[in-house]
Amino acid sequence: MSASEPAVRHPMNLTGQILIAMPAMQDPYFSKTVVLICTHDEDGAMGLILNQPLELTLGELFDQLTMPCELPHQQQREVFFGGPVQVERGFVLHTPAAEFNTSMPLSEGLALTSSKDILEAAARDQAPEHMLIALGYTGWAAGQLENEMQENVWLNLPLYAPEQLHTLIFKLDSDEKLAWAMQQLGVNFATLSEVAGHA
Repeated sequence: MSASEPAVRHPMNLTGQILIAMPAMQDPYFSKTVVLICTHDEDGAMGLILNQPLELTLGELFDQLTMPCELPHQQQREVFFGGPVQVERGFVLHTPAAEFNTSMPLSEGLALTSSKDILEAAARDQAPEHMLIALGYTGWAAGQLENEMQENVWLNLPLYAPEQLHTLIFKLDSDEKLAWAMQQLGVNFATLSEVAGHA
């Protein structure tokens, strides 16, 4: 290979992995966020922020959609800010991965759905056991996420065990998710902040 030929680069694929915003992240949308990458290919990437609840409950969302629901445990569910793209559009991460109109399997037992039928099922108490409901999503253009990874904007955390991924998405409180994810990497966010601050 001559010196002028570029080295062959293997495409990065972070589908199914968790991204943790580095302390230096200044963007208010993404500061201290934990993001699940749902799709990532040569055309770009799409993900959902997992730890930014909105001041909105599912009951209020049901009201906006004129969808009757008399079930307190469904009405009280948090609705999350999934990202700044298409904030009027809803996305639901759920397990088990039951089939809804637009269900896309992400990993073992986990699916992403963007159709209203899953909320209609929730209103009838027939929804999957675990759901994370988000408005909006996070998007990257082709090559953008790869560039951000090279610039150390994000830490990536592969969670290969389904129970770990499900714990992070569904079982932890929002304010516990960042520390838990950092713990899986063996890194303390406060220490990282100090290091980043002195870089």
